[in-house]
Amino acid sequence: MRRIVCCITIAVAFILLHISIALAESANSYFNEGYEKHLHGDLSNAIKLYSKAIDNNPSFGMAYQMRGAAEQQLKQYSQAISDYSMVINCGESYFKAVGYYNRGVVKNMSGEYAEAIPDFSQAIELDKKMATAFFHRGIAKSKTGDLSGRLDDFRQAAKLGDTNAETWLNTYYPAWKQMPFIPVPTSANPSSSETQQQQGQ
Repeated sequence: MRRIVCCITIAVAFILLHISIALAESANSYFNEGYEKHLHGDLSNAIKLYSKAIDNNPSFGMAYQMRGAAEQQLKQYSQAISDYSMVINCGESYFKAVGYYNRGVVKNMSGEYAEAIPDFSQAIELDKKMATAFFHRGIAKSKTGDLSGRLDDFRQAAKLGDTNAETWLNTYYPAWKQMPFIPVPTSANPSSSETQQQQGQ
């Protein structure tokens, strides 16, 4: 009897393994098709194919990322924010940083500047060399009235190689390289001084 149960268990495990491999292959296949559509500007069909990939593999971080990007291009901001949130939930550290960054960008695009700042801060905490996160956080700070915060973030972005930040600084603060440099706090903790400053605005 034990042998029969053991054989059934092994058979079930073998079948489940083959099903999971097949689902993974299907997910990758749908993703690749979606990516091709995306590259050719067929965003609606790309989204459908990314969705099929996600149906086959609900933890497929890259599929959420690319579906979010397509939705962002179509100005479907709430859907893009939702997908970038899934990237954060599914991804490893670097991928999470990208998810936070992209979600912050979409919040900036939809006018949710105060809500974007913590996302950029989280991205920076995970990847302290992400120059574009400093730059876009600087934009969000500017929109919420934190002009000194914008300057600090733009300087950090320029130091890390962001050409947009450097161009802006060269135009409006030509002597920015000679200014004393104070490291920008990266903490996204709600109790941080940055958050307290935002609440005081």
